[in-house]
Amino acid sequence: MASGMTKTQLTRHLAEKLELPNKTVASFLEQLADVAVKETKKNGVFVVPGLGRLVKAQRKARMGRNPQTGEPIQIKAKTVVKFRVAKAAKDAIAPPKAK
Repeated sequence: MASGMTKTQLTRHLAEKLELPNKTVASFLEQLADVAVKETKKNGVFVVPGLGRLVKAQRKARMGRNPQTGEPIQIKAKTVVKFRVAKAAKDAIAPPKAK
């Protein structure tokens, strides 16, 4: 499986494209991540225009199975975070097949 860009590679790429210092771009990426976490925690959703949205969701309690023993276990309710890819990004990456 091919590996994606590292944070350093992404920072360098953006710095070259935008003609900005690496430190400025790295600081921007850190601030973006910080705002995304805070807003998702506070409002339940954070939109990255053109890319997608982080959404906070509740999972209900449910019955599951211990994979080693097959014994039924109770799984507690919990809050999870999901990333929903924007339609434009999804279509650009994996275009729908024509019928």
